[in-house]
Amino acid sequence: MKRELTYCVIGAGNGGIAMAGYLSMIGYRVNLYNRTLEKILPLIKNPVIHLTGEENGIGVLNRVTSNMGEAIEGVDIIMITTPALAHYNIAKEMAPYLKDGQVIVLNPGRTGGALEVYETLLRERKRNNIIVAEAQTFIYAARSSSINNAHIYQSKKEVSLAAIPATKTNYVLELLKDAYPQFTSAKDVLETSINNYGAILHPAPTLLNSGHIERCSPFEYYREGITPSIASFLEKMDSERMSLGRLLQVDAVPTIQWLYESYGAKGDNLYEAIQNNSGYKGLIAPQGLNTRYIYEDVPCSLVPMESMAALFGMKTPAISSIIDIAQIITNRNFRAEGRSADRLGLEGLSITEMHLLAREGRISKRRLHEVV
Repeated sequence: MKRELTYCVIGAGNGGIAMAGYLSMIGYRVNLYNRTLEKILPLIKNPVIHLTGEENGIGVLNRVTSNMGEAIEGVDIIMITTPALAHYNIAKEMAPYLKDGQVIVLNPGRTGGALEVYETLLRERKRNNIIVAEAQTFIYAARSSSINNAHIYQSKKEVSLAAIPATKTNYVLELLKDAYPQFTSAKDVLETSINNYGAILHPAPTLLNSGHIERCSPFEYYREGITPSIASFLEKMDSERMSLGRLLQVDAVPTIQWLYESYGAKGDNLYEAIQNNSGYKGLIAPQGLNTRYIYEDVPCSLVPMESMAALFGMKTPAISSIIDIAQIITNRNFRAEGRSADRLGLEGLSITEMHLLAREGRISKRRLHEVV
């Protein structure tokens, strides 16, 4: 079956290979971009991706390139699957080549991803006729065994998505629904940013299992690495995230509820829900501490949550403690490197103004007066 929309997938990591393979397998014309040419040379020579697991088949790519202009030329939808740390630089690199009306989707945005990309494009292009959307999490639990092979363990049943401006969210969902009917509407990107479950499930378990991970001892990351005591700590982090959501007037969903809605995993507590999640079965922990679970999720998930909370005098002791440990272990200043409220354009804004920015892509003083 031929699909008329054209896609570009940015990033040839685990998620990017799975997404590009799936979209091309079901009939879309798909370009794949990766910054490092050497990694994608086998795909340039043989642009075929083999999928196993929940999806089985072969996807044949339209174009594989390390040239951004070639990658996004003429495509309708740009699916960014890189770590969130790359979002800013990717936005700057794309800016000269983007055409009005193209849609960018961050898979996922983590916390504040769409805000960061939207503000960067506005600054670089001097106008913004590009829709920037972000998914609240990545749609697959997937791993690539090689550049030509990806295994999809499980697709999430539901993933919320919002665009900037939020008035374009339903338009984006309509474009995506043939390929990904799992995407559902969120109120705005503040909601998708706060409902960032990677912030809860990635940095803390990695750091609290750092001895095993640094020794490269293989174990199942979620089902073995998240013990009852670690799960109890994650619940405290989740409680802080939920409190921030209430402060920002966002519909925040507890992680245990999200596990049920996304995977059908049930439990009386977070530990039980994780153990009962078949989608996590077989997912092995990172081999070493140089992992996006620290270098992406701390500066791009936890730092912005802490920073936004601080704008209103809210303390986040559990979240802040993980940032502190990550900085000490890595000898990095993630608070300086990461997505502060100031970098996201939120510092000095009221909660009403934050939602206006997310809803309209700008803050109109006339509209602010009407809302107030």
